Amino acid sequence: MLIGLLRAIILYIAIIIIMRILGKRQIGELQPTELVITILISEILAIPMQDTKLPLLNTFIPVFLLVGFEILVSVISLKSIKFRSLLQGNSITVIKEGKLDLTQLKNLRFSIDDLLEELRKKNIFDISTVQSAVVETNGTLSVLLKSDYDTVRKNDLKIKAPENTYPAVVISDGRIINKNLPQCNTDSKSFNEFLTSRNINVKDIILMTLDTDGKIYTIRKDDCL
Repeated sequence: MLIGLLRAIILYIAIIIIMRILGKRQIGELQPTELVITILISEILAIPMQDTKLPLLNTFIPVFLLVGFEILVSVISLKSIKFRSLLQGNSITVIKEGKLDLTQLKNLRFSIDDLLEELRKKNIFDISTVQSAVVETNGTLSVLLKSDYDTVRKNDLKIKAPENTYPAVVISDGRIINKNLPQCNTDSKSFNEFLTSRNINVKDIILMTLDTDGKIYTIRKDDCL
């Protein structure tokens, strides 16, 4: 029992390390080669969990070979456009200049209902408002609306606005996140002085964000249901 638990912990850690090496992607964003590698690795690592007599070394060797192969393929793909196209395919336009391309839909084995469903996922319920739609190599749909239906931007109205700043989480679940303080042009000492001046008890805060302009957003425990 103890040996099985230890093997499970080792394999769990190995999976985490492998996923970090391969990069951060959601399952729906995996390219075909990445999906194949992920499935193969999961199948290989499942075997020693069921068969405790199998040496772990016999598992890790093929796993790391697959990881090395995937890294090699990724490097070659970065260097060669033709190789990348061969493995990943190319993006395909299914709506061009407002016109539906039925030939491309058939090649993708996309039905009209499939296309409408993907559009609804992007809050587009009227296909007549779409100027272009492209199916990316990972299967996601990118959409460009017609100019009459596109969102008006401040730049279109010649309105000058300050650049948006990214708010960093500085307090989470009653703990100060010190590593994020430099993003807000502050440090631990200055931030603690700020909290003291406002009589803010860190343990009472569920979430606090701060940006470089000093804009603060706070959620206290009392604000929650």
